[in-house]
Amino acid sequence: MARRDSDMTEGNIWLHTVRFAIPMAIGLLFQQLYNTVDTLVVGQFVGQQAQAAVGSTGPIINTVVGFCAGLATGASVVISQRYGAHDPEGLGKAVHTTVAVTFLLSLIATAVGQLIIDPMLRFMQTPDDVFAESGRYLSIYFAGVIGILFYNIGSGILRAVGDSRRPLFFLILSAMLNIVLDLLFVLGFGMGVDGVAYATILSQILSAALILVTLTREKGGYGIRWRELRIDRESLKIILRLGLPTSIQSAITSFSNVFVQSYINAFGSACMAGYGVYGKIDAFALIPVQSISMSSTTFVGQNWGARQPGRAREGVRVATVMSLISTVVLGTLVFIAARPLMAVFSPVPEVIDYGVRFIHIVTPFYVTICFNQIYSGALRGIGDATMPTVIMLLSFVVFRQIYLAVTKALGAGFLAVALAYPVGWILCSTLLVLRYLRSDLVRKSKLTPET
Repeated sequence: MARRDSDMTEGNIWLHTVRFAIPMAIGLLFQQLYNTVDTLVVGQFVGQQAQAAVGSTGPIINTVVGFCAGLATGASVVISQRYGAHDPEGLGKAVHTTVAVTFLLSLIATAVGQLIIDPMLRFMQTPDDVFAESGRYLSIYFAGVIGILFYNIGSGILRAVGDSRRPLFFLILSAMLNIVLDLLFVLGFGMGVDGVAYATILSQILSAALILVTLTREKGGYGIRWRELRIDRESLKIILRLGLPTSIQSAITSFSNVFVQSYINAFGSACMAGYGVYGKIDAFALIPVQSISMSSTTFVGQNWGARQPGRAREGVRVATVMSLISTVVLGTLVFIAARPLMAVFSPVPEVIDYGVRFIHIVTPFYVTICFNQIYSGALRGIGDATMPTVIMLLSFVVFRQIYLAVTKALGAGFLAVALAYPVGWILCSTLLVLRYLRSDLVRKSKLTPET
């Protein structure tokens, strides 16, 4: 049987990064199709209020799912380090601990998700004409949240050992199913927002089932042996140490976006819909830098575990250059094609106008994201998860909320709200670059980079 994992501790760094990042980018592309297709279908075939309902639920979903995904990040770092250190026993313990903890998290996420729907929607000042449909979408989504959690953790295990291809294949299948079910439930059965929610969770459950079957059949040290499923205290301690800061950062950052969404909601359902569509376009444009960042984390984790810090440093440099090039190219294309891109999602002129304004204000700042993504990923790869978390919380939560409160008090309008994200990116990137330059990877290693 051909090996699908990848040992990044030797060989050409550029080639490793590209080979790993391209499947990741395609995977992220199809992952974005889930909610993007939902937004597109309801925008074209249901109405402006339904589109606003689906598009504005992201911060609430990400608050719960993001916390769980942060622990998955910690687990993937532990797994990649033990894989790079050729420690099959430790690798197996980390994998089984991760899967067992995910079962518990799924139960908690389902319950918490249902409980927070109504208070969160009220907190966001969701308009009356959107409130009921937003609530139904969230209720159905959280009922099936186990699918997205197990897909994320299962794909994280495979990516930690360098296999980004099989998660991609499963994601493509489930994304295609989501499109078919969206059209069937909305156009065929007239289910509206409920239909796109059911399509999403059924597709996510399929992807989770496929990846769990794959890990069960895997004969390597990272395969799942269900009779050995238990929580290893030492592995859990390390996973929590690396993952909990990321979980807290992700959850709090997403919750802070609820505040931002409340400012958006104040402009009405047309602005909500336009902002929601802009968010989907934004997510697609940033896929390359995200995939390169994930590749960099795995690369750094494996080489740090193999005691090759010079090679790990060179991997960070390669990832930074690649992300800057791809982000400039895509950001420019999105800026130029803003109006036709918005028109794909909505026929309503006011919605299109709001989306175009968001795109033209925000996209020039995309390059700053490259630094906070690559350097935070590199720091986590060497086990430094706490400071990136602190920096991101300071930049994306504390600073951003102070900025919004001050600008509101000064009577600033739409432009100030739209700039809330870029100002946070600039501060975060500056602080993370400084942290990286003072990290063990840079200061304590004088080895010549290997290529």
